[in-house]
Amino acid sequence: MDAGTIAEALLLGLVEGLTEFIPVSSTGHLLLIGHFLGFENPGKTFEVLIQLGAILAILTVYSARILQILRDLPRDPRTQRFVAGVLIAFLPAVVIGVLAHGFIKTVLFETPMVICVALILGGFVLLVVDRMNFTTRYTNAMDFPLPIYFLIGIFQCLAMVPGVSRSGSTIVGALLMGADKRSAAEFSFFLAMPTMAGAFAYDLYKNIGIMTVESTTAVAFGFVAAFLAGVVVVRGLLDFVSRHGYAAFGWWRLIVGAVGLAALLTWG
Repeated sequence: MDAGTIAEALLLGLVEGLTEFIPVSSTGHLLLIGHFLGFENPGKTFEVLIQLGAILAILTVYSARILQILRDLPRDPRTQRFVAGVLIAFLPAVVIGVLAHGFIKTVLFETPMVICVALILGGFVLLVVDRMNFTTRYTNAMDFPLPIYFLIGIFQCLAMVPGVSRSGSTIVGALLMGADKRSAAEFSFFLAMPTMAGAFAYDLYKNIGIMTVESTTAVAFGFVAAFLAGVVVVRGLLDFVSRHGYAAFGWWRLIVGAVGLAALLTWG
């Protein structure tokens, strides 16, 4: 594995960690950057498997909270309902992800134009949503009613289209259901754990036979970079969105999508 490939893997891992938990679409960024770098990997596994680094970043930052949930789970009804809510929200992604896996990986992942359009449309959605005055009914992610957890899970399925953003779709869904900005982002963190772990496991199962030593090494480098960058983002994101909202991410999506479109139309 040459130094150039290692550098590309580290760069893409850094991008994954920085963008996974903010509503800008980490997969969209990875696929676009990989397209213009000419970064090749069998079955587009790299973009999914390095998410393990981001998963471990959440587990590291939220370790005390997760342990508390596990201690309370056998005896506390509120905790039991929250864990059930996370699983309920996760289920739609399981069904659609398994049924549409081939189409997602072979068509959507291979169409940069779709990614750019999704980034731009999502940017407009974030800007509009950030300006709307919703009636806040929930300020703690553990207090959402079970039907709302399910509806947020339906919103998450929009992110099967690269460029939409898993965190963005779940956050917008939660805001529309009456969550405040902080609890919407926090629930997105919790929902990310089973969703990303499931995507990692299923993609590894489907593609382990075509992975090479070089592609596995690239994933390892990307994993480390994604973990380190993810820790930084998870630690600071909730305070940022509580103070500034989501408009900055909307503008970022518009810029990246527009630059990507221009580059595709110019160079292909």
